[in-house]
Amino acid sequence: MVRPSRSHRVFQGVNGVVLTLVVVVTLYPFLNIVARSFSGERQIRAGEVALWPKGFDLTTYEIVLKDAMFWRNYGNTVFYTAVSTAVAMVLTTCYAYVLSKKHLRGRTALVGVAVFTMFFSGGLIPQYVLVTGLGLKNSVWAIALPNAISVFNLLVMKAFFESLPAELEEAAEIDGLSTYGVLFRIVLPLSKAVVATMVLFYSVSFWNSWFSAFLYLDRSDLMPVTVYLRNLIQGATGGGNAGAGTEQLSQVGANIQAVTIVLTALPILCVYPFVQRYFVSGVMLGAVKG
Repeated sequence: MVRPSRSHRVFQGVNGVVLTLVVVVTLYPFLNIVARSFSGERQIRAGEVALWPKGFDLTTYEIVLKDAMFWRNYGNTVFYTAVSTAVAMVLTTCYAYVLSKKHLRGRTALVGVAVFTMFFSGGLIPQYVLVTGLGLKNSVWAIALPNAISVFNLLVMKAFFESLPAELEEAAEIDGLSTYGVLFRIVLPLSKAVVATMVLFYSVSFWNSWFSAFLYLDRSDLMPVTVYLRNLIQGATGGGNAGAGTEQLSQVGANIQAVTIVLTALPILCVYPFVQRYFVSGVMLGAVKG
């Protein structure tokens, strides 16, 4: 067994120290937010909370979690995210697969149309008029369809599909597979890494989105949890939470932002470990050269 050289050991030590510092710098803000969400009002306002809760207090969590509207809106968020992500993945995958075919007529124009929308849009008012005119208000489609395709995600999937060997698709076509058969039975099974990545990107985007719902949904029972928590922050910071006493209101106003961040980020943090292995696969696929 070859013993590592001194320079290699020094590099490993420095690399470990640097990466440890990066991890600490990355985790500190989130750990501070979690600690603030469980801390008391006086300790938060005095700036005494760092990485561990002080003056342990669950008042804000109790107020939020006991509200039936919170759970209703939370269920709406899950539904909106699932439907919107499914629609976005179908449209993005089909569009990217088409654009990956270099023999396609008009391919340059289709790519140009997609890229054009990255820099120019019709504006908020025309979009609102369009969504309203199509009768999409107060429905999941008002959230899913206007944001169905992210051009960045589209171009990433297009590049990934282009990197797949064309001989595989040609062999599948010789065996009698149709275009959709090639896509679903050959291309997509080989694209688990990029598909999982795009699903996570879209899911996080739709989960955290609140402006579309705020704009196109009029009923409180249809709102996602992000709008509910936004209204709660506004009420707490503005002193208008009628459901809480003065002491409770002070506690809510002190750590409501921390509580909302924890409640909205928790589901994504639970899902991420199951998707991370596909990121590693994607990196390895890009690193292996034939």
